[in-house]
Amino acid sequence: MAEISAADVKRLRDKTGAGMMECKNALVSTEGDFVKAEKILKEKGLAALEKRADRATNAGKIFMKIKEDGSMAVLAELASETDFVAKNLDFIALGEAITAKALEKEYTEPNDELHGMVTDLATKIRENMGLKRLKVLNANANEFFTKYSHGDGNIGVVVKCRSDKPEIFKDEEVQSFIFSLALHIAAFNPYALDKSKIDPAYITEQEDIFRKLMEKDEKLAGKPAQVLDGILKGKLSKHLSEICFLEQGYVKDEKLTVAQAVAECVKKAGAQLEIADYAYFKVGVGADS
Repeated sequence: MAEISAADVKRLRDKTGAGMMECKNALVSTEGDFVKAEKILKEKGLAALEKRADRATNAGKIFMKIKEDGSMAVLAELASETDFVAKNLDFIALGEAITAKALEKEYTEPNDELHGMVTDLATKIRENMGLKRLKVLNANANEFFTKYSHGDGNIGVVVKCRSDKPEIFKDEEVQSFIFSLALHIAAFNPYALDKSKIDPAYITEQEDIFRKLMEKDEKLAGKPAQVLDGILKGKLSKHLSEICFLEQGYVKDEKLTVAQAVAECVKKAGAQLEIADYAYFKVGVGADS
């Protein structure tokens, strides 16, 4: 029988995350064959993970990365069962690796390779986790990305701005302003950039809601149809201004709308500046939640 050294046991433990006795027993049963022992422990980890598969993954972290040349940005939500694991260095390293891989291979959604990376760590620490979603934004030469992570990474925002003079993106004041736009989005989570980006079905739904509420309002009983239509349009316009990014009160100065704050930045920069797109991720709040 091959002699099992403490160094071999430690090496297997570091690789698999299994307990010392588990590692030693696996090496003994495989007569010191490290590869076979690792396979045994991984199979045990997968079995343990299968038992936990129905456990909720309501914790986690949002990871973001921008390509060095500025042409792409990616956001990923990596979910876990507990906050404790979400703060684990291996978990954080996995999130960074996933966003790097997505940029490298230009992945636009979770796939087998990325899910496999998650499974490798999940079997090691034996906690249910998953890559819930992935979003990639692309930029041209006249566009610029800024990212903002809130708190312990429970919210992540990427903003894309565009200018006719992209050299302004090197200006510290302009960079600071765009960063404040990302901070605004993290704070208020606007529904859309502007009214043109809102699904017509959503507008119709809100009109129906306001109309039904008005029908129940005794103060409006007997009002002419023309007056009621005006009130309805006013209510809808106010609602849309509250949920559209460009019409919201700017986080740094609520006397200004975001659009007005952008206009002021344009005057100072001496170049056009527009918000081209943005993405907002919050842990536990998304398409698969």
